[in-house]
Amino acid sequence: MAPFSIHPDTTVGPVALTVADLARSEDFYTGVLGFRAIERGDRALTLAAGGAVPLLRLVEQPGARPKPQRATGLYHFAILVPSRLDLARALRHLAEQRYPLTGASDHLVSEALYLDGPDGNGIEIYRDRPRDEWPHANGQLQMAVDPLDVDGILGELARDDRPWDGLAPQTRIGHIHLHVADLRAAEAFYSGVLGFDVMLRYGAGALFISAGGYHHHIGLNTWAGWARRRRRQGRPACATSSSGCPARPRSTRSRGARARPAWRLIRSRRAGWHAIRRGMASCLRRAARAANRVGGGNIFFFKRRCAVIYWRLISLTS
Repeated sequence: MAPFSIHPDTTVGPVALTVADLARSEDFYTGVLGFRAIERGDRALTLAAGGAVPLLRLVEQPGARPKPQRATGLYHFAILVPSRLDLARALRHLAEQRYPLTGASDHLVSEALYLDGPDGNGIEIYRDRPRDEWPHANGQLQMAVDPLDVDGILGELARDDRPWDGLAPQTRIGHIHLHVADLRAAEAFYSGVLGFDVMLRYGAGALFISAGGYHHHIGLNTWAGWARRRRRQGRPACATSSSGCPARPRSTRSRGARARPAWRLIRSRRAGWHAIRRGMASCLRRAARAANRVGGGNIFFFKRRCAVIYWRLISLTS
């Protein structure tokens, strides 16, 4: 019996996000990204791009916290604009708003901008190249993380003098990308059970699956922690498309009362600094090895984690 394959016309529907402050999120998603509100509810807002088709649903949960870095859940959702000109217009608007990007890449099948929302959600804005331009090798679709031709994209604006009026009506959600704990288990479910087709394996830590031959409707990766199978007991669970978790009550223990076994061997501030330097070097070496396993384009993701960890350690020795 042939393996089950999901219907080729399957696409990604609206993405639901939990946000801590609905007014703040509305300002961002409408003012910065260019969505339009089409429906309001009790602590909820539905957004579209110039039409009536819902693309995003924001649900307010006061006190919601961003998803921890080393946890499964949403990596980013991706807004697909209809043309390279529309991507250029979005880039120009972001520059005019002075809103920072977290990345910009040429993936061979697409060109993409990356940024974070006010609740820490990863967001991609991209345009697809025509399918007949997608590269293949030995029958396998090829993707990469190459530098984006920003000058070429902005050159599209030479034939466009329209003021910014939001996202183009044909804009839609192109794909979602998820942090998972176990890639084989995720493949068994999304491909084996739901029937999405495997399009590309990116190193040992990422998988791209789709319907109808698209480059990917769902990206899956273990970059948030290799085979992290369960959350620490007591940590609230986050929905896949959620921006975060409910606020937890603060511990009644004081900071000084917390056990820090790793630092019992540090007898002086000087020894602490030496340990931090050695630990940072070790972390960066591990980051380089991890990035090689999942593709060199992710080295900055791993290095950023080292910086966050060791900045916290420095604060303990100050």
